[in-house]
Amino acid sequence: MTERLLVIGGDAAGMTAASQARRLRDRADLEIVAVERGHFTSYSACGIPYYVGGDVADAGDLVARTPEEHRAKGIDVRPATEAVEIDTGRGRVRLRDLATGAETWEGYDRLVVATGSVPTRPDLPGADAEGVHGVQILDDGLAIRRVLERDRPARAVVVGGGYIGLEMAEALVKQGLNVSLVDGAEQPMRTLDPEMGALVADALRGIGVELHLGERVEGFETTGGRVTAVTTAERTLPADIVVLGLGVRPNVGLARAAGIEIGTVGGIVTDRRMRTGTDGVWAAGDCVQTRHLVSGEPVAIALGTHANKQGRVAGIDIGGGYATFPGVVGTAVSKVCHVEVARTGLNEREAAAAGFATVTATIESTTRAGYHPGATKIRARLVAERRSGRLLGGQIVGEEGAAKRIDGLAIALWNGMTVEQMTGLDLAYAPPFAPVWDPVLVAARKAAELVEKDLRS
Repeated sequence: MTERLLVIGGDAAGMTAASQARRLRDRADLEIVAVERGHFTSYSACGIPYYVGGDVADAGDLVARTPEEHRAKGIDVRPATEAVEIDTGRGRVRLRDLATGAETWEGYDRLVVATGSVPTRPDLPGADAEGVHGVQILDDGLAIRRVLERDRPARAVVVGGGYIGLEMAEALVKQGLNVSLVDGAEQPMRTLDPEMGALVADALRGIGVELHLGERVEGFETTGGRVTAVTTAERTLPADIVVLGLGVRPNVGLARAAGIEIGTVGGIVTDRRMRTGTDGVWAAGDCVQTRHLVSGEPVAIALGTHANKQGRVAGIDIGGGYATFPGVVGTAVSKVCHVEVARTGLNEREAAAAGFATVTATIESTTRAGYHPGATKIRARLVAERRSGRLLGGQIVGEEGAAKRIDGLAIALWNGMTVEQMTGLDLAYAPPFAPVWDPVLVAARKAAELVEKDLRS
């Protein structure tokens, strides 16, 4: 008897789950239906700022596989279709065709909830006005690009200094707009320690972004339903377009209403095989919470890398195989023009909140041998546990060739290495790629010295 798999969400987690299940089970054994409220499937949401900024000319370049290509593989993809209710008792989902408004019930034997995340939208006057944009799905990027090309706005305000806020600020600068960025924190990128965040602030100012840090947005002025300004306690910033970069939260409204368990940090609770506590229901991607392998605490981190891995695990499990998702260490990377920014694990504040006593080492070096053409500055910061010397986290800010060094730190974190053990890592060396002592090794050596000094005291 043919089973039916219904997938809610047509991007990284959902379509990876669907594709993996299809590889393991043929059409006669498993029918697969996937619904997506946008018009695109299997696209790079992380590429949206680069499309808006013009680095990527065609939005189609961000799409890995179209609905038609999925259908050819035996997956019935339905774009512009929104899931509005899950009935777990009867094994069905109510769907709405966004073009016609018509609603139908679709049954399932197995369900994957991959509803992603939603941009944080402040509950403030004017927040829903025309011209205030969140950035979540590819359709959002297309909408912003259309506004830039059609209306030729001159002034933009970005609200929030996280990854999306920074990347969108750069994109809008590249499109010739005067850009202001407002953030309630004293630094952009609160996932960095303050001295590293200060480098990011300098990079933003260097490309012409006007920063208003430590200021909270109080409202959005409008005329005729369209945004005209952003107000804080200190000032009013005229705006032709506003982009919200306040971060995202797991999109769990549908799951919560269906009685699927939601965890302490707001994501759907799953086991290592991405199964929820509700029979026949899996969940994957930005809508779930997972375990941080350093702190041991539940976290909800919206990254395409996690979504693809979790979707693969869910698909293998549904397909009859066995796979698990162990957790995350929180590795992320971004850039502001020529300045690259990366982090993994815990920063000092996060480590303290998790109950660790720490030592912190910060070093400055170069991305190549100092005498080699193109060598640029890099700053690396390691957080280690006192006494044990176990690496807890790392941050890197520098120019070209800096950020991907974070991968070495992520591997060390994943394997529970101490900073002393890291000093012996056999990292590649040649003058065009690194100094003879790579910055990662220099930082590890300094951190190890601090741990040793602490042991002697």
